[in-house]
Amino acid sequence: MTMKLWIAGARPRTLPAALVPVAVGGAVAAGADSAQWWRLACALVVSLALQVGVNYANDYSDGVRGTDEVRVGPLRLVGSGLVPASRVKAAAFLAFGVAAIAGGVLALVTTLWLIAVGVAAIAAAWFYTGGKNPYGYMGLGEIFVFVFFGVVATVGSSFVVAEELPSLSWLASIPVGGLACALLVINNLRDIPTDREVGKRTLAVRLGDKNTRLLYGALIIGAAVFTVATAVQRPAAVFGLFGVAAALPAWRVVRSGATGRDLIAVLGLTGRAQMVFGLTFAVGLLIGA
Repeated sequence: MTMKLWIAGARPRTLPAALVPVAVGGAVAAGADSAQWWRLACALVVSLALQVGVNYANDYSDGVRGTDEVRVGPLRLVGSGLVPASRVKAAAFLAFGVAAIAGGVLALVTTLWLIAVGVAAIAAAWFYTGGKNPYGYMGLGEIFVFVFFGVVATVGSSFVVAEELPSLSWLASIPVGGLACALLVINNLRDIPTDREVGKRTLAVRLGDKNTRLLYGALIIGAAVFTVATAVQRPAAVFGLFGVAAALPAWRVVRSGATGRDLIAVLGLTGRAQMVFGLTFAVGLLIGA
């Protein structure tokens, strides 16, 4: 039972946000003469460890603040009282430590500037809901997701493999970041009533129900637009549109006005669409390399 709790606390449905940018970044680097593919495995460890770390850190911080006491979403370890807060905090920093070690290896074989990037990523992960003034409570969480699980993870994965910063990696990071944001938007849309009640001013709370649903649709459309833009350099990248299309069932549910527990399934649908996008987009990029 304990292992099941820790797996639930790691929030498996959010892990595509860590897998996809590494796959896409690696695909962008394909064809480079200087490619060192073992480094992609380290990049994957960094990305997954950061995602798990921020999930545990979020569970811990929201739990000790009491903002998870009333919720309609999946189980939270601290908020439910099933796992001591100290253990969840330790798990978060263990995950951050794993990310730091793997990132340190990459910094040593590429550039030490990656250490600064890693420190910024871990700090952003912790202060998302941690500290006295968590920026996630001020409606800035989507910026963190787009920057670190979109731009930084995609461009960074491409860089550590080939030690190049092509414009294609920056362009490809935009739809990746947009779909990662869509996961957070759905999570926060579901929690608008309870977040408002406890004073958690997420972007969804600030925008309101209607505009948050429009934002979700805009992120799906934006992912499609920038996927096509990426195809200007590698035409087969349009295969990524199959992944964007996979998000349409989730978008229909969002547009229908579903609320509360009815939105839990949308998180899973969005995560699956993101995985399909990552696979088809990466394959398209590889074909054109």
